[in-house]
Amino acid sequence: MAVVLKSSKEIEKMHRAGQIVREVLELVRSHVKPGATTYDLEKAAEARLKRLGVKAAFKGYHGFPCVLCTSVNSEVVHGIPSPKRVLREGDIVSVDFGVVVDGYYGDAAITVPVGAIDAKAARLLKATEASLRAGIAAVRPGATLGDVGAAVQGVVEGEGFSVVRDFVGHGIGVHMHEDPQVPNFGEAGQGMKLKAGMVIAIEPMVNAGKPDVKVLDDGWTAVSTDGSMSAHFEHTVAVTADGARILTE
Repeated sequence: MAVVLKSSKEIEKMHRAGQIVREVLELVRSHVKPGATTYDLEKAAEARLKRLGVKAAFKGYHGFPCVLCTSVNSEVVHGIPSPKRVLREGDIVSVDFGVVVDGYYGDAAITVPVGAIDAKAARLLKATEASLRAGIAAVRPGATLGDVGAAVQGVVEGEGFSVVRDFVGHGIGVHMHEDPQVPNFGEAGQGMKLKAGMVIAIEPMVNAGKPDVKVLDDGWTAVSTDGSMSAHFEHTVAVTADGARILTE
């Protein structure tokens, strides 16, 4: 699949999708509290989607069973919501979510503290979100994917954390995953050059310990192999002549 540049009209459609993604993520954030289950978050998101008349991007994608990915503590990505997974004070939960509107996708992720969290977990969340901002700040025509990855990696490793390498960001448009792949690591000046009209999902996944991950027996949930906490933040970003335009903010 080659990189497909989007027209201004297509980017506006993706912006509309992105605004729904943001609305649902903020709704889910409001339901994160000790005693809630990850399935409670799923049901809240499903109800909002039904009211909006919008299709979820993840449910049914390669057989994934839910509209949200909810990944708790050492779960990195692709956690499956469950009525058995109760959130407890001090946990963190990463929520990844996407929709398709008028044939175009939006995709974003947040990591939310459950009640009061310890200082290291708070620093992990802050560093991961800051690394996403750094990656977005590197986006402009003529910059490279290596510039984006290096910006993310520099923030993460500067805080003593590690970037997950088994999963990366991606192009997005009329498909959830399009070219190019967007690593959260790399060398400045290396890799594909960005062009106006490209739309990419930048999504740092950051472990408090080592970067290694493994997938559990459910075939979806990826966890840090050393059991360390993991955080995940993501935005869908359009490359414009003026730099980055965040479509999910």
